[in-house]
This record gives sequence, C-alpha cells and structure tokens, in this order.
Amino acid sequence: MFYYLSGSVSEILQNSLVLDVNGVGYLLYSSLKTLGTLSKGQQAKLYISESIGESNYDLYGFADLQEKRFYELLLSVSGVGPKAAISLLSSMTPDLLLLAIVNDDAKALTNAPGIGKKTAQRIILELRDKLGAETQNILAASASGTTSPIPSPEGAAISDAIAALGMLGYSTAEITPVLRRIQSEGMSAEQIIRAVLKNMV
Repeated sequence: MFYYLSGSVSEILQNSLVLDVNGVGYLLYSSLKTLGTLSKGQQAKLYISESIGESNYDLYGFADLQEKRFYELLLSVSGVGPKAAISLLSSMTPDLLLLAIVNDDAKALTNAPGIGKKTAQRIILELRDKLGAETQNILAASASGTTSPIPSPEGAAISDAIAALGMLGYSTAEITPVLRRIQSEGMSAEQIIRAVLKNMV
C-alpha cells in the first residue's frame, strides 16, 4: 500500500497528473485543488489513496492529508465513488464541505458536477452520523480528567463544531484553548467553526 509518492511532475492532464518517481511514471487522478498547486517539472509529494476493483487499479494523489481524508470519508458513503468524491473536492474545500454537512446544506453539494439532490442528502446523513460518533469520543476524552471539559459541551452547535474540526485533523488539545477564547454562546456550528479556524495559530 502506498502512503505517499515523491517525485517530479512530468505531465498535468485534465483530471490527473503523471509523477516521475525514480524513472517510473505514476498516473495519479486528483482534484482541481491539488492540480492547481502543481506545475510541470516541480518536485512534489502527494498522499495516495488506492482504488482497486476487478478491472482497475487506480491511484489518487492529494497535496495534503486533509483532502485525502475527506476523499476517503466521501467514499465511505453508500453510492459515492471516486469520480463523485473528486468532483466534490474540486468544487469546494474540505472546510466548506464540512460546513455544508453541519448546516444540512444539500444545495451547496449539488453545485458539484454529477452530484444530485439524493446523493447530497445521503452524504449529509451518513457523514453527520460519523461526526456524531466522533463528537462522543471527543467529549468522552474531555470528561476523562486528562483534558478540562469544554464549557457547555451539551450545546449541539459546539458538539457539531468540535466533531467537524476533529475531522479536519485538529486535536482536542488544539481546539479546546481556542474555544475558550471565543464567545461561542448563541453561535451556530458554522459560526463556531469559522471562529475557531480564524483563531488557530
């Protein structure tokens, strides 16, 4: 299994690139976000996700782990394949994708080519369930005594925001002090997420 590949960008195509790694050219499918950060001849390190089927073995490359994580989360949704996941990540950043899920904004997801209303609703439903499960884990860790409890953890908006930020890759230790600095009372999950991201050092 590949974790990442590092080499020289040999070609940049419409929805993929060729990465030359010690004389071997790897075709990597990717999002427009990642492709937009690359140029021909550039040295690049791309995080890899593999798609293996009966008649295919495709590699997907991402400029950062956050985007790779969201690609794989999208694949965990029933009926969402690599093309749909890449379409979403080409149309919106992981941050905006999380905000759409937290705010039940199916319309934002349907702006991505190939994503219909039913698919968007299924993505929100299934990934919100995953967010909810992660929220419980985070709150349980806070209550263990090793981490001070976050003020008003019973607030649904705070819980959703904590889970969403956790899925963005931020740890409880990073999130907690920032939450304490902002006035989150009365704020929506979207507002809390934006405030925390803005105040992250």
